[in-house]
Amino acid sequence: MPRNRAFPFSVAGHGTPAGRKRPGSGKDEMEEKTESKNPEAGQDRQEAGALPQAGRRRGKNGHSHILSRGRIPGRSRGSKSRGERRAPGCLVRLVLAFILAAVFFGIGYETGKNAGDGGASFVPETRKYVDLSAVKAPDWISQEFIDVNKYSRPGIKLNQVNNIVVHYVANPGTTAEQNRSYFAGLANQTGSSKIHASCHFIIGLDGEIVQIIPIDEMAYASNNRNSDTIAIECCHPGEDGKFSDATYASLVKLSAWLCGELDLTQKDLIRHYDVNGKICPKYFVEHEDAWKDFKNDVKKALNE
Repeated sequence: MPRNRAFPFSVAGHGTPAGRKRPGSGKDEMEEKTESKNPEAGQDRQEAGALPQAGRRRGKNGHSHILSRGRIPGRSRGSKSRGERRAPGCLVRLVLAFILAAVFFGIGYETGKNAGDGGASFVPETRKYVDLSAVKAPDWISQEFIDVNKYSRPGIKLNQVNNIVVHYVANPGTTAEQNRSYFAGLANQTGSSKIHASCHFIIGLDGEIVQIIPIDEMAYASNNRNSDTIAIECCHPGEDGKFSDATYASLVKLSAWLCGELDLTQKDLIRHYDVNGKICPKYFVEHEDAWKDFKNDVKKALNE
């Protein structure tokens, strides 16, 4: 008989050729088929540990054999499933993610590389606490606070100052007093289109410094950074946005004083441009070297 010839098997799957009696059973094929239809018999076989057909293989003599316990067809001893092979890699990734998260939240991160000297600290390292309400302005600053209103002085308190933002008024030839009047007048707006705008300090064409909002309150000047910054608006004579020598000198002096009072350095000076890409202050955006020189001048003033 050919070696690989296949025989038909009974439905019961016990390896007895159809139409023949099982040795010693005394039952013919019909009786065995009838018995296999009994659902209780199938349940008994399952409880006895019989494997399904996929767990059997056919031997040389045509009979089926149960595979060894714990073995899966097509898999060698000692081989691991895909999930088992991935487990160590997943654990390593989790550990690395935890370490990176700890470093990120521990030391903060810096953004705004265009700000010069390493960028602007948007999530700064730990600073000493500064009571903003206790900061007293020197006599060379004229305090002319505008009234509290929802368009230019909301009266919202600041908890901490992390940066000082430099702006330009973008209205050539206007004075500090004229710009103060503009911000104060926003309280009386009518119509559907309302403007929210202000700052803390305005530096005039002759170097005069006017403070219109207290240091411990929010100004509407620097978009999403209003809640942790001080804003300085600078007047300028021409369309190029370049400050006069007097305005520039007062900007250096005011910036250095604020840094000293608020536990900041020249690295914490940023432009409106560094917040949202707006061309402000125009001259410092278009002349990166002038911006770096300004920060170096503030550093020198801090060391004096």
